[in-house]
Amino acid sequence: MDTLVSAIAHPVQAVSKVAAAQLGTEATSEAHQLFRDHPGHGNHKTGKSSAEEETIPGVLHPGSTGVIYTSDRAAANGFTDTDLEWANMGQGAPEVGPIPGAPVRLSTVSLEDINVNEYAPTTGIKPLREKIAHLYNTLHRSGKASQYTFENVCVVPGGRAGMSRVAAVVGDVFAGYQLPEYTAYSDCFTSFKRLIPIPTVLTAEDSYKLDIPSLKKEVKEKGLSVVVASNPRNPTGQVIAGDSLSSLVQMTREMEVTVVLDEFYSFYMYEDEFKGRSLSAAAEVEDVNEDSVVIIDGLTKGFRLPGWRVCWIVGPKDLISAVSQSGSFLDGGANHPLQVAALELLEPERVRRDIISLQDHFRIKRDYCLQRLSEMGLPVSIPPVATFYIWLDLSSLPEPLNNGLSFFEEALKEKCIVVPGIFFDVNPSKRRDLFHSPCHHFVRLSFGPPMPQLEKGMDAIERLIKRGKTGEGHGSYLPTLKKK
Repeated sequence: MDTLVSAIAHPVQAVSKVAAAQLGTEATSEAHQLFRDHPGHGNHKTGKSSAEEETIPGVLHPGSTGVIYTSDRAAANGFTDTDLEWANMGQGAPEVGPIPGAPVRLSTVSLEDINVNEYAPTTGIKPLREKIAHLYNTLHRSGKASQYTFENVCVVPGGRAGMSRVAAVVGDVFAGYQLPEYTAYSDCFTSFKRLIPIPTVLTAEDSYKLDIPSLKKEVKEKGLSVVVASNPRNPTGQVIAGDSLSSLVQMTREMEVTVVLDEFYSFYMYEDEFKGRSLSAAAEVEDVNEDSVVIIDGLTKGFRLPGWRVCWIVGPKDLISAVSQSGSFLDGGANHPLQVAALELLEPERVRRDIISLQDHFRIKRDYCLQRLSEMGLPVSIPPVATFYIWLDLSSLPEPLNNGLSFFEEALKEKCIVVPGIFFDVNPSKRRDLFHSPCHHFVRLSFGPPMPQLEKGMDAIERLIKRGKTGEGHGSYLPTLKKK
């Protein structure tokens, strides 16, 4: 009997039939076959022709990012956003309600000015662009001769839109990136064929630090024209800061390479030296119109307003002109009323209060999760110094819990959602066997949700690990069922 039906319709409770000892390859792990059966997740080993992979003639399914896949699988097992029994530690968003010490959240948006019902420019409204430029100059460029102006800012409808706009204007180039990395980059590299992705693997042995001398060598020897990175880094919670960040920006001047930095977690800094401060390459730029440094950020993470879809690109004004044009055919621009509403949120003193309250609150949640994991026998050897993610190594657990996809499926039984590490293996061709991925033995845990959810999530993980170590608890472990 073939139990490997589509991921949306396949409840996790059916995943319990054959001993865990058979695990070890994609072919013998149902969790991995579930993943491969999900639309767009096949690879060269599926044996499917291009026509068979088409959703309708000529249209190929792009696959799903980690959060979408995990949400689909959770929904197939009863998860809803309103079910308080579930803990969603897979979400890529912070809690959006009031937190101690933070400025009062906006509760209304005015539509009194009839002009907000018109299209906004594809670069964003000028007052907001000016506010963003002023914020960067205040936080990161005090005393520097070269200052950002509105011409250095483009407002976009979300971070993915920002990355897509930049990718759309990049020529035929080799683009360097590091693993593990933010999941949506894979889709970006897949969709924009002129970007040829060249990966570098960062390792736990080096604390997932980006080695700038090695990167410069790659730029020189491989002819990289663009380097893309999240900073602070998703999912490892590490940063490129200090001399490393300075050297990275200097590289753009010395080697004629463009650096694109996703800085969405720039407020989430937990080291004492960053108390009340954010992290940005803007502080290292010499000439805002000559240094080829492109920054993407927005209201989504730092301002805890993911639903607003108001973000921005900061960079040389010639680049801003180009991405304005790409926006005219890609997304049409950001929401006009919310751009107007965002103006009062960007006052520097208010932002500083936001940063301090956010850092204090999320540090407490981070430390709670790290402590609970340590008590379970899963200490995090490289704890996050930024973001709201924990990159959890499962390799010490017994099979089948020692890989991300299997751990994820088992966690669903405990009504807890995590993100398997393989989604952060940015692998546009999808040719690598999942068991060979450097991210295979990891999951990403989010401490973005409110504390009550984190407590439920940690209780669920504790039950799961107890089952793994003692065999106690309901149900057996993931089966390893070959597809017939």
